[in-house]
Amino acid sequence: MATSSGRPCQFAFLHAYLAAFVALHQTGPDFPPIMRISYVDGPRLRRSLLVACDYAQQQRRELNRINVFPVPDGDTGTNLALTVQAIADHLRRDRRREFSLVVREIADASVLGARGNVGMMLSHFFLGFAEEVKEHARITTHDFTTALSAGVKNLYEAMDNPIEGTILTVMRETAEAARGASIRDFVPYLEHILDEAQASLARTPELLPPLKKAGVVDAGAKAFVHLLEGVSLYMRGDPVVALAEQPAYPVTEPAAAEIDFPAESETYRYCTEALVRGEDLPDEKVAREGLREMGDSLIVLSTGTMLKVHIHTDEPDRVFEYLKTYGTLAAHKAEDMRAQSHITARGAGGHLTIVRRPVGIVTDSAADLSEDVIRAHGIQVVPCVLVEGETIYRDGVDITADEFHRRLKDGGELPTTSQPPPGAFLEAYRRVAESSEEVLAVLLSSSLSGTFASAEAAASRLDTPITLVDSLGISLLQGLLVLKAAEMAELAVPPADIAAELARVRRQSSMLFTVDRFDRLLASGRVGRGQAWLGTVLGVKPILSIDLEGKIVPVGKVIGRRRVVPALIRAMTEQIPQGVSRIRFGIIHVARPEIVDQVSELIRARFGDVEILSSPATPVISTHLGIGGWGAGFIVED
Repeated sequence: MATSSGRPCQFAFLHAYLAAFVALHQTGPDFPPIMRISYVDGPRLRRSLLVACDYAQQQRRELNRINVFPVPDGDTGTNLALTVQAIADHLRRDRRREFSLVVREIADASVLGARGNVGMMLSHFFLGFAEEVKEHARITTHDFTTALSAGVKNLYEAMDNPIEGTILTVMRETAEAARGASIRDFVPYLEHILDEAQASLARTPELLPPLKKAGVVDAGAKAFVHLLEGVSLYMRGDPVVALAEQPAYPVTEPAAAEIDFPAESETYRYCTEALVRGEDLPDEKVAREGLREMGDSLIVLSTGTMLKVHIHTDEPDRVFEYLKTYGTLAAHKAEDMRAQSHITARGAGGHLTIVRRPVGIVTDSAADLSEDVIRAHGIQVVPCVLVEGETIYRDGVDITADEFHRRLKDGGELPTTSQPPPGAFLEAYRRVAESSEEVLAVLLSSSLSGTFASAEAAASRLDTPITLVDSLGISLLQGLLVLKAAEMAELAVPPADIAAELARVRRQSSMLFTVDRFDRLLASGRVGRGQAWLGTVLGVKPILSIDLEGKIVPVGKVIGRRRVVPALIRAMTEQIPQGVSRIRFGIIHVARPEIVDQVSELIRARFGDVEILSSPATPVISTHLGIGGWGAGFIVED
């Protein structure tokens, strides 16, 4: 009842309003749920995919265990982990807000990092998804459904022989479930399509006899479901449980470890992948047509400037030579699937972790390998350290080569360099050991850094067999040896034999450097003030080399910038044994990309159509060379 002041009436009205508001937003059979997430923009997509990538990587061991189709080589979990790691690494550096730009970054990163069938298929899906939403700053569940269908359509069109009961089926049935739902809130929407994805996954053994025989679901399809689970967990606000807190699967259920390599159906031996870069690359259909008769399990990805190929073949070199006709062969690898299957079969002997390869490769960031090469071979890189006052930067992680080169151009104080701590190596060893029987690390010259000692200290703390190789090199001399080690590991060569071969190759290999200015050599104490002043006034350009003991030594000097290139090439040629035929080169630079084509042209004019790696010098190398510095190295494999 109202009083003359009207207050009880006001309180009654407020009480009634609040009661109506609460009733309207209750959840239950008579009330609609609260609209919690009605759209997804760039930042929300980025955060959810980072969670999904982390969650999916935690499933590596189980996915390897159940990987029996098309080849029981126990690699699906590792391939998924390497693919989504590339996505996560790129997303952590991305700050854009538009959904379309972030999903495009996801698609491009997935192509760059794609490993195996599962990685290539996910990349096709992401490319189709990204194309459908290329104008969207944010999306609704309706937009997501349309993009989901576009991704699945793009994947099916890319397959020469779509096989049901795989990731294809689960993606398609998930998209169909999404089209049948009219849910505007992303939380129940994702739960709905996840339920169907899980149900579809459970049906895969009925569609593929090898799965039913082994008593497992399809590993690639399960990988896709895990990504959806990770996104759903983030959207619901649920914590992702670390794998260490989950029970290990029983060793009495080895799955892939008990399946023989299907030699009668899998007629090809090498799982071959390659990345081609160029401005005028063919479309996927043209590339597939040219490669089809070279093998099977063919998947081709194209983004316009990148062409990624996966094929099972007996002639990897033939595939690589063919792809060179399209553009620059930026990275390539060929893994022996029969050797992988044999290694996986050892899991039946009592391994808690099903491994996919005999040897995993570790190096440090001073190796100057490009991201293309690192991703292609699954090389684990331990970042060297830069110290600026109280701030510590991990080389290539917290600061990239391009970012550091811009800092060099701006002048001012630069960080000092330091070797990685033992803990960083310990983490790298453990990660590699998840999918490898043994670890081999190829490291920066012990004559130049304490990196080798740090790696050695960490190696003593693990039971996993670890072989350390002192490259007696730096930059792409070290990097080329790392690449050689990775290629031998993919052919199941034992670590001791790899180490012996690297030592032999190193004795007939080298690298030379030059600097454009003396400021960084002066700052590092490698030249005195008088030498620096005189060199600057006279335009002297030193040529430095790394000797067989892994030390930097002077080998010559010229006056004038124009004379440096021919002089360095001449000095390098003098170090290369006469009559060799198997030789690879590497070129690095500090904010001087034009030098790569110039030097490559001279190398090929002298040595023919040889393989030449190139990359901007990593920060720990750049801080000593300075702006305009560059180097060229080689390894002789004869």
